[in-house]
Amino acid sequence: MSLRFFVFTIFPDFFECFKNFGIVNKAIKLGKVQIQTINLRDFTEDKHRTVDDVVYGGGPGMLLKPEPIFKAYDYIKTVSKNPYVIITEPWGRKFDQNFAKELSQKEDIVIICGRYEGVDERVKTIVDEEVSIGDFILSGGEPAATVIMDSTIRLLPDVLSEKESLTVDSFSDGLLGYPNYTRPPEFRGMKVPEVLMSGNHKLIALWRRFQQLKKTYEKRPDLLEKANLSVEDKKMLNYIYKGKDFEAYLKGEKID
Repeated sequence: MSLRFFVFTIFPDFFECFKNFGIVNKAIKLGKVQIQTINLRDFTEDKHRTVDDVVYGGGPGMLLKPEPIFKAYDYIKTVSKNPYVIITEPWGRKFDQNFAKELSQKEDIVIICGRYEGVDERVKTIVDEEVSIGDFILSGGEPAATVIMDSTIRLLPDVLSEKESLTVDSFSDGLLGYPNYTRPPEFRGMKVPEVLMSGNHKLIALWRRFQQLKKTYEKRPDLLEKANLSVEDKKMLNYIYKGKDFEAYLKGEKID
């Protein structure tokens, strides 16, 4: 059974390019995912197909009206027994890799894309989770919806060509990814680390783990607090904390 996304939006064309390229398109062709955009204007009854209105009590901007969203939801309930409903909101649960993994286990997901000043608060009665992709402002929920779907879709079985890429990506194990290189071995005086061309797979794995820990410590030290670190990981970190490099770790140099 494939994962189905139902995206509530007033700009359905926004998602056409997203569906037609890359991993997402591959997943669709493999039958691993379906993405159906639900145009909220199709669930209005006035001749102007109105989806928004002024805010009670005064204030700037417009709100998405509850009627089109509820009617769209009622329609989804006729084709899905238990849709999981999320809405993009700046104060919502922070979207991360673990959240993406949770979503990849669902069958049907509704994403409500906010616009203007948001949605009528009564819409929240059908929402399972409010979701934020970061502390910044977007003009609408559509870009956030593509981020959520892309991150989730790539976790579906057989979507990526190499299963290993799921385990070495940044955040897959709670850490940032290690640096990668390709040909040529030297470019403008910058050389590929010799260890990567050594053919010693055990040594390469150690180097990569050391670099993962080093990058995480330098760029996102907060992740180390939650990461599941082995005894060897902690040993490597002791060298990293002291400013020692991989060679010092390999040689077992004493550190204070």
